[in-house]
Amino acid sequence: MRAWLDTWKTEVRSPKFWTLASLWISCLFYVLFQGGKTSFMLLAMVSLLVCYWILGGIGGIRRIKAARTMSFEGEQVLLQAGDRVQVRLHLQLPRFMPLPYVVVREVMLRHNGESWAFEDSVVPQIRGEAELIYNTPALERGKYEFAGTECTAEDIFGLVEHKGVFQAAGHFRVLPRTVFIPQWQLYSRNSRLPGPETALSNSRRETTQINGVRDYVYGDRISRIHWNATAKTGTWKSKEFEHESLPKIVLVLDAHTVSYAAPPQFELAVSIGASLLEYGSRERISMGLCTLGKHVRRFAPAEGYIERQEMIHHLVDIDADGYGSYKDRLEEIRDFFPPGSFFILISPLTNEAAMSVLNWAKSRQMIPYQIQVGSANPSGGTRSYWQGALHGRGIRAVHVSSLQDLPAAMGGGKI
Repeated sequence: MRAWLDTWKTEVRSPKFWTLASLWISCLFYVLFQGGKTSFMLLAMVSLLVCYWILGGIGGIRRIKAARTMSFEGEQVLLQAGDRVQVRLHLQLPRFMPLPYVVVREVMLRHNGESWAFEDSVVPQIRGEAELIYNTPALERGKYEFAGTECTAEDIFGLVEHKGVFQAAGHFRVLPRTVFIPQWQLYSRNSRLPGPETALSNSRRETTQINGVRDYVYGDRISRIHWNATAKTGTWKSKEFEHESLPKIVLVLDAHTVSYAAPPQFELAVSIGASLLEYGSRERISMGLCTLGKHVRRFAPAEGYIERQEMIHHLVDIDADGYGSYKDRLEEIRDFFPPGSFFILISPLTNEAAMSVLNWAKSRQMIPYQIQVGSANPSGGTRSYWQGALHGRGIRAVHVSSLQDLPAAMGGGKI
């Protein structure tokens, strides 16, 4: 009843409603004052049309039902930034209402308030079924959901337009863009920097303890091939050895609003963090995450797959909305950072605020390291001055201005 009243109020406000009402009243007056078969037949025809229009507004397009399905490229479960989604919307219209076509308008919302509108027309089949298929543009990281779908249809004469809104469930998540990092030269045996960095080995060596079997990778030595597993499975298998333990690593992502000159710079910082988390998962490194946004979120260092997925999914909808003093916010959670661990600051800052954070990490007996998130047109003078300042205090740093530069920088790029 309430839906019928809402429909009636909407129709009453429409100018076409009053046009049709005036037409019916004119025919009624024609019958009353003129009489005759002609006027009566004209009134009957107009009355039938009015009934058809009323039924179309109440029980036509507003009673439409829909089901949404989404298919991803390569049938993958997890989407990454840059992927597209194919949306298939199946519509079921009332069979007793003939509609020449239906205009469907969809709105897809992102977690940060951005929206995309898709509009197309479909022609219903004999049974009142119709299907709309469209592809989304390349999507960036975030949570996406669909708002109410609006359907618009006209009667067979094209005189009256009816609208209906329904909600078809549909939401998905897009992971941050990542890049493969073959090696991370976190410390260097030949480094002249003072401090505990020089006391660690150059790489995470493998032990002689076999930890399992993995797929053969091109370039593996013959001595690594597991012949029994290869014979049983029919595919090449290699031995997996345990690695030497490394100090824990904590990634600290700067999510302050004033730190980033443009949104793409923050997206690069998030992608750097996600790429390092994937590297840590692949190399079985105990790695944690701390994001300095509006709310400080922290994930303890761990090697497990579930913990690593929680960190990556946290980066899906994070925004650069942080504020306040870096040092004060870190001091509030100082017990979270284990002494002797690597403190990896991902930030574009090259000022006293970044220096105070790195010095604070050093005072807490951690090993500071900065990944400077550069802009599209970095200033060479500022970059050289900042690197020299960090070098003088025994702090390593790398500069990354694009995601494609990250593997080279992590594998021994310039300081």
